[in-house]
Amino acid sequence: MGIKQKTELEFIIIMASLMSLVALSIDALLPAIADISQTVGIINPKNNQLLITMIFLGLGFGQLISGPLSDSFGRKPVIYVGFVVFSLASLVCVFATSLEMMIVGRILQGIGLSAPRTISIAMVRDRFSGNYMAKVMSFIVVIFILVPVVAPAIGKIMLDLYGWKSIFYSQLLFGFFVMIWLWKRQPETLQPEKRKKFKISLFVSGVKEFLRHKDAVIFTLFSGFITGSFMVYLSASQQIFEQQYNLKEEFPFIFAGLAIGIGFATFLNGTLVVKLGMLKLIKIFTIVFTLVPVVYILLYSGESNPSIYILVTFFWLQFFAIGFLFGNTRALAMQPIGHIAGIGAAINGFVSTIMAVPIATYIGSFINKTALPLFIGFFVCGVASLLLVQYLNLTKKKAV
Repeated sequence: MGIKQKTELEFIIIMASLMSLVALSIDALLPAIADISQTVGIINPKNNQLLITMIFLGLGFGQLISGPLSDSFGRKPVIYVGFVVFSLASLVCVFATSLEMMIVGRILQGIGLSAPRTISIAMVRDRFSGNYMAKVMSFIVVIFILVPVVAPAIGKIMLDLYGWKSIFYSQLLFGFFVMIWLWKRQPETLQPEKRKKFKISLFVSGVKEFLRHKDAVIFTLFSGFITGSFMVYLSASQQIFEQQYNLKEEFPFIFAGLAIGIGFATFLNGTLVVKLGMLKLIKIFTIVFTLVPVVYILLYSGESNPSIYILVTFFWLQFFAIGFLFGNTRALAMQPIGHIAGIGAAINGFVSTIMAVPIATYIGSFINKTALPLFIGFFVCGVASLLLVQYLNLTKKKAV
C-alpha cells in the first residue's frame, strides 16, 4: 500500500469530493432545468435532457486527455488544469443565451471534470488493489452518493432564493475548496520513477495493453450498459416526477430518497465484497437488476403510470442493485491494468460514457406519458450485462 497518507479516511474523503464535483454539476441542476430551458429558449421539452447528457459527452472525451497526461506529469497537476477548464465552462453556462451555447458550456464542463473524475480512480489504484481496492472504492462512493442526496434540495433552495445561475457559482466555490484541500493535504500518488514520458505512442500502446486484458474490456462494456440505463433516469427524472406526476416541490426529496438506496447498497458492498468477492456480488445483483424491470413491465405494460409510491419502490429496488454494480465493475476493470492506471481509467471511463450517452438519448426519446420506457431500458441493459458476464465465464472455463 506503500504511499504514506495523513489518514486513510482523509484520502477517501478527498477522492469522494473530487468525484462529487461531477455529481454536483448534474444533480444540483435538476430542479432548475425548467427555468434554464425558459431562459435559453428551449421549445421541445425533450431537449431539456441535453442539459444532462451533454456533460457526460464531455466527460467521455475529456478522459482520453486527462488520463494519459496524469501518467506522464503526475495526478495532481492535471486535476488543477481540469478545474480551470471547468471554471471557464461554468461561466459560459451562466451567460448562455441559447441552447447551443449552453450545450457548449456543458460539454466543456464535462471535459474539465473528466480530470478529477478519472484521476481520482487512478489515485485509488495507485495505492490499493484487489478486493481491498473495491472496499475503498465502495466507501468513496458512499460519501460520493451523499451529494446526489442533498444536491437537488440545495439546488432548489438556491433556485428559489437567487435564481439558477447561483447553482453554477456554488459549484465553483465547492470546487475551489476541494482544490485547496487536495493541494494542502493530499500527497502525489504517482511517484516520479513510475511516470512515463508523454508521447502519442504511449496512448496507442496503452490501448493495446488494455485490450489484452479480457476482464478490463468486459467490465468496461458492462459499466457502459449500467451507466447508460442510469443516465436515462438522471436526464428524465425531472420530466417524470415534475410533469407526469406533478410533484415539482417534492422532486428533490424523492430524488434524495432514491439516492439513499444506492448509498445503502454501496455501504453494504464495502463489507460484503471482502467476504464474497466482487465477481459473485456482480453476478447476483445483475440478475436482480434485470428481474426488477421484468416485474414492472408485466404489471404496467400498456397501462398508465402506477401510484408514485409503487414507482418509487421499483426505482429503489433498481438502484439498490446498481449500488452493488458501480464500484465493483470499475474495480474489476481496473484490477489487471494497475501498471497503466491513468490510461486504463481513461479508456474505461471513455468507453463506458460514450456507450452510455447514445443509450440514454435513445431510451429517453421514448419517455412521454409514462415511465415504462425507462424500465424497458433497464431490462435490455440488464440482459446485455448478463450476457457479458456469461461470456466471461465461458472463456475462463475454456482456458482452464
